[in-house]
Amino acid sequence: MTDTTITTAETPSGKAAKDENFPVGSIFLPADLRPHVAVFYAYARAIDDIADNPDLTPEEKIKRLDGFDQAILGKNTDPAYGKAHAIRMSLSKCDVTIQHCRDLITAFKQDAVKLRYDDWPDLINYCMYSAAPVGRYLLDIHGENPTNYPASDALCNALQVLNHLQDCQDDYQEMNRVYLPQDWMIAANETVDALAQPAASAGLREVMEQCLDSTDELLLLADQLPGKLKSRRLAMESATIIKIAHKLSAELRRRDPISGRVQLTKLQFLTCSIRGCWQGLSRY
Repeated sequence: MTDTTITTAETPSGKAAKDENFPVGSIFLPADLRPHVAVFYAYARAIDDIADNPDLTPEEKIKRLDGFDQAILGKNTDPAYGKAHAIRMSLSKCDVTIQHCRDLITAFKQDAVKLRYDDWPDLINYCMYSAAPVGRYLLDIHGENPTNYPASDALCNALQVLNHLQDCQDDYQEMNRVYLPQDWMIAANETVDALAQPAASAGLREVMEQCLDSTDELLLLADQLPGKLKSRRLAMESATIIKIAHKLSAELRRRDPISGRVQLTKLQFLTCSIRGCWQGLSRY
């Protein structure tokens, strides 16, 4: 009897769009684009899960991610990379470049081998591959002008840093990854061991505040994005995400992500959504 089992290169974490801090393919987006955005998210989640799998060696992670890259390029027909084949077809149908998907692979290959970041520019360079491609994809699939990339990049990079701050203890304890700029840690006379303590030390708090100050600067640029977009729905989506990001930044200043996970309540999330929706609508 022939074995018809299809193997997969994926290592699913069980996370889905509903588990994300920010809306993924929400009802704000045009109905005809939502399936394509879902395919993009599934692809991004698949390769992110590989990079975050503690049971895989760095070499195995890179091997699997290379397989996804070859599939995106159409040079690999292995069904083990099904989500890469799916997004390649979606991108072709929507006439969107494959580069955004390849940039994500670059970021996650870096995650497999790089555990520390020297300074803020080093961290932002990583974010330009791990986060900015998501916003650029959304702009492209909506037919928006690439001149909006800088504001979109600022928003996505800010979201990435906020997520790093939320997860800083888990990232360190589970994968020995520290995204906090090391030069700021040294200046604060702090070591990564502070991330394993039950509460943030004064030095660690100082570094977090520096990260939040720099993140808020990114959000000032991101604030310009909704007003520049042709798509009303994308303007509503981006305005909502910006409101959520500002609120989460404020909560991370007020609360300690070491002593407990900092996230918005359902009421806070709803309030940001209503305000973002209104802002997106009011410009038309």
